[in-house]
Amino acid sequence: MTLSVVIVNYNVKYFLEQCLESVFASETGGTELEVFVVDNNSVDNSVQMVQNRFPQVQLIANTDNVGFAKANNQALRQCSGDYLLLLNPDTLVERDTFARCIDFMQQHPTCGGLGVKMIDGKGNYLRESKRGFPSPETSFYKLTGLTRIFPHSKRFAAYYMGHLSEDETNEIEILPGAFMMFSRSAFNAVGLLDESYFMYGEDIDYSWRIKLAGYKNYYLPSARIIHYKGESTKKGSMNYVYTFYNAMAIFARHYFSGSNARIFNMLLQTAIWLRAGLSFLQRIARQVAVPLADFALSYAGFVVIKNLWATYWAANINYYPPQYTTIVIPLYILTLMAASWLSGGYDKPIKLSRTIRGMAIGLALLLAFYSLLDETQRYSRMLLILGSIWTLASHVIIRMVLSAIGADGYTLTARKRKMCLVVGNPSECKRVADMYASLNLAPTTDVNPNETSRLSELIRYYNAGEVIFCAKDLPPQQIITLMASLKTTGLEYKIAPSEGDYIIGSNGIASDEDILSVELDTVASPTNRRKKRLFDITTSFALLLLSPILIWSQEDKGRYLRHCISVLFGTLSWVGYSGRDGVFMPANIVRGASTQLAEHLNYKYMRKYRVSTDWKILTRNIGRL
Repeated sequence: MTLSVVIVNYNVKYFLEQCLESVFASETGGTELEVFVVDNNSVDNSVQMVQNRFPQVQLIANTDNVGFAKANNQALRQCSGDYLLLLNPDTLVERDTFARCIDFMQQHPTCGGLGVKMIDGKGNYLRESKRGFPSPETSFYKLTGLTRIFPHSKRFAAYYMGHLSEDETNEIEILPGAFMMFSRSAFNAVGLLDESYFMYGEDIDYSWRIKLAGYKNYYLPSARIIHYKGESTKKGSMNYVYTFYNAMAIFARHYFSGSNARIFNMLLQTAIWLRAGLSFLQRIARQVAVPLADFALSYAGFVVIKNLWATYWAANINYYPPQYTTIVIPLYILTLMAASWLSGGYDKPIKLSRTIRGMAIGLALLLAFYSLLDETQRYSRMLLILGSIWTLASHVIIRMVLSAIGADGYTLTARKRKMCLVVGNPSECKRVADMYASLNLAPTTDVNPNETSRLSELIRYYNAGEVIFCAKDLPPQQIITLMASLKTTGLEYKIAPSEGDYIIGSNGIASDEDILSVELDTVASPTNRRKKRLFDITTSFALLLLSPILIWSQEDKGRYLRHCISVLFGTLSWVGYSGRDGVFMPANIVRGASTQLAEHLNYKYMRKYRVSTDWKILTRNIGRL
């Protein structure tokens, strides 16, 4: 066996399918190639897809997420190839990628590990294609941003070996984990991956062990792949921050000693806390910036209106007591903003109709409450009305300003959707166009594969925002070449596999499954998630209050209390869906529902959510809470 390919998958079914298609279309296909897929307990039917579409794959289906290193080792123990490759599922290889790599390694016996030129889903070169040893000094330059400021400096950009050309073959220190090929002799000398790394760091560790064993690592730019960087992980999350830097700490303990180890760990701890703090502040700022601006502008307007009204109506600017300004006005504003929030006024994309509806409801509630107050506690109905009108106006003003500056999610005017160019033969172009039309995405126009030399001109002519390559009509090598050569700013590249109703791009997946996410009434929409959570809280609280009465009618009295508390604190919902945790499922609205009916009810529940449905399910199962 010439080459053994190991792919570890976790919930990226569509990327994995495209990756496997490109692997088996390579020049090493057939008897010279064996492919292992290790699935870490994915929930997106990845295992079934591999079993149905690629029966030649040697599949290892784990029942737990055992981590990247351990999963690779499960397959490496069974590999028989002269060369071994660890490949990410969110990659696409050219037809001759493997052949070029094997030929290079055969001509360079001292080459123990090999990396290739990687470009992302937008055609940009990925600096991770070649990296240097992460010494304390090198890591310091990267953490402080000096690497970004001096990207080609041998000293400051040593982390990415920036002084070496991306188009020249060179010896490097660290291989990219997305594509890491090594020889059988190097593997026999180095052994398996270090399983103390759960994810991240194992590529650095293994690359360094290859060098310690007396071999060399090389970067080969003539072999290329697409790497949809970051599809398997969310790199802005705190879980990523902790996992990545914890991996670096493990590496430091293994290979540094004395002052170097202390310095490196100090840098890591500083980086973790700085990143954590910045991430926390950014999340808080994104969440509260607009509500704070709403409150501040509304409050200022309320006070101005109060002063003007007191001056010209009561002829006394101090007519209203101080508590009106410090307590009553903030309560008015908070009530109006809460009503707006409950109506979806803060959901993105912003819709002014939801804000107006929420404000109207909030004003009605305030007027109703106002009418119940004693005469001595009433201040002025007209001030309440005028202040509420100003609050609505100020909300609209803020959103118009945000829309004018192009803030994400605050666009109020319908923008003309840019054209999408579909490169392929007529039948494939029609298939993609039909899919885009069904998902209400960008309008499309066809580009014949013979016209790819004019693709840059066509992009400018149509002012295109996307280019979709049909994999059935264009080989990966041509797709990668086109993506790398077209340097059009803001252009999105996507690939339509030869089979399957989905399209892969750098900004995610477009498929028939996405229809649910664009339906306004889907259970996953922010408004409906909020309604569902409020229903769970209020009903759980009410059921706890009524527990002395209702508990005696329950089949399992202990479960009644456990469920009420779990739903109240959000670990359960009264009604679950699509495998999510719930005390009941949509099928519980009828007794004895068949499997087919249960699936239909679940789909209907997800697509068009109503709080009344949760209420019906809850009341019809009141004795089984």
